[in-house]
Amino acid sequence: MTRPLTLISPVLPGTSAATVVARLALLLPRINAALESIGTVHFARLILLDRSQPTLQPDLLSVLPSDNLSIAIITSFDGDFSTYIHDFVAQLSDEFDALLSLTVGGAALTPVVDHVAEFEAFIAENNISEHIPNTYFFAAYPQTVQDILAAF
Repeated sequence: MTRPLTLISPVLPGTSAATVVARLALLLPRINAALESIGTVHFARLILLDRSQPTLQPDLLSVLPSDNLSIAIITSFDGDFSTYIHDFVAQLSDEFDALLSLTVGGAALTPVVDHVAEFEAFIAENNISEHIPNTYFFAAYPQTVQDILAAF
């Protein structure tokens, strides 16, 4: 059965949207390859939010320092949460280190390969999909990613 994960982490104060966008652009090819390789993720999104904007949409070209940015990681995945986290740490530890270097409190979790238990606990504690009022999750189908790929 598909499970949700929604993690929103504040970006370090004084970081510009342009800095975050540039870092994400470097990381996305490896992240995409890992998502395909792991084979349990239905959907994944990395979103940059600006809490100072009514629509939360940041000015992606802004090189001005901001204290209002957050990075959101939103996924739907199959299986056990712990296995999911360990699969990603095995394949994307450098990418998680790079993302965490942009976030408040992230330095305490890096390198993630040396802090897997703390990293997993941090994500579990801050997965807003697991906390009321954000627990509603609809899945249109019961099949796993592997079931779906095998059908096509």
